Amino acid sequence: MRSTLLPALCLASLVGTAAHAQETQVTVYGRLNVDIELVSGRISDTENPHVFRVNSNSSQFGIRGRESLGRDVTGIFQLESAVPMDTGGGTLARRDTFVGLESARWGTLRLGNFLSPYDDIHVIFGNAPTFTTSILSTAALWSQGALPKATGGFDEPLPNAVRWDSPNISGFNGSVQYSTRESENHAHVATLGAFYSRGSGQIGIAYERNSQVRGPGINDSAFSVAALYTFALADIGGVYERLSYDTPTGTLTRDFLGLGATVSVGPGVVYAFVGRAGDGKGSAAQGTRVGGLARGADTASTQYEISYSYSLSKRTIWYAGYTRLQNQSNASYTFAINPYPPAIGGKPEGVIVGLVHFF
Repeated sequence: MRSTLLPALCLASLVGTAAHAQETQVTVYGRLNVDIELVSGRISDTENPHVFRVNSNSSQFGIRGRESLGRDVTGIFQLESAVPMDTGGGTLARRDTFVGLESARWGTLRLGNFLSPYDDIHVIFGNAPTFTTSILSTAALWSQGALPKATGGFDEPLPNAVRWDSPNISGFNGSVQYSTRESENHAHVATLGAFYSRGSGQIGIAYERNSQVRGPGINDSAFSVAALYTFALADIGGVYERLSYDTPTGTLTRDFLGLGATVSVGPGVVYAFVGRAGDGKGSAAQGTRVGGLARGADTASTQYEISYSYSLSKRTIWYAGYTRLQNQSNASYTFAINPYPPAIGGKPEGVIVGLVHFF
C-alpha cells in the first residue's frame, strides 16, 4: 500500500502545482530596434564633425504576468531589461519593472522602477510611428530628455517608485507617482497626471517636481499639456511645456511649443514635427545654465523632424528619417536618445534608417 501511495501523492502534488501555474498568465515579450545613422554637429561654420553610427534604440526584453486574486483584484508584475543590440551586454530590470495590484473598480497600484505619468504626455504629441526613441525622439527639447534626473531631466525611469492609476471613468483617468531618492536630504520626485480620451480626441496634462534631486535646497519643476485629434487625413498633435529650475542666483525658466502631424502616405506613415524652446528667462544671472538651457538672449532652439515608417509585417517595421536641432549661439541642446556631444551653438542633425521587430 505504501508503494502505491507515494507515487499517488507525487502525482497529486504535480497536478496541484500545474493547476496553480495555470492561474498565472505569463508573457515573454521584447522589442529589437537597431538603426544606422550619419550624424554631425556643426559646432561652428568651419567645424562640422561627421560620425557614422550603429545604435540600439530602447531595445528591450521582458516578462510580464497576471494572476486573478478574486474580488475584482488581479496581481500583476513585470520585469523589463535593456538590450543594447549594437554592443551586446545589457542590464537586468533597468527598464519598467514592478509588482502591483489591478482592479477595474479601484485602479492600478505599482511599486518598483518605471516611467512617470509625465512621460505619458510624450506619446500624445510625439513621434509614435518611430516609437518615441532614437535620434528622432521629440524629447530632445521637451523635458530636456537627454539629461538624467541628477542634472535636470524630466524623462527617465524613476527608481523606488509608487504609482497609482485611477480606473477609466467615461474616458478620464488620473495618475499619481512618488519616487524617493533615499537620501539624507529626503530628495524625491512627485508627479501628477490627468488624461482624457473620447472619440477622435485626446488630451493630457502633467506636472512633475524634482525636490532636492540636483542638490540640497534645489527644486525643479515641469508642467506640460498636450492634445491630439484625428482628422480625416491626418492626426494633429500639439504640446506646451514650461520648465523651471532653482539655481544659486535665482530661478531659470523656459517655455516650449511643438506641433506634429501623422499622415498615411501610400503603404506607410509620414510623421513631421517642429518644436521650439524659447530663450531662458527668470531671475537667474545671465549665462546660468542647466543642460542645454541657459539664461539670456540667443538661448532658444528649434527641432525639425520628418520620418517615414513602413510595416513589413505585423511585427517588423522599417523606418527612415531626418532630424535637426537648430541651437542659437548660446544654446546647447542635443538628441534625447543616443546624444551627439553637446556644444554651445552646435546644430546636431542626423539621417537615420532603422529596423524594429516585436516579439
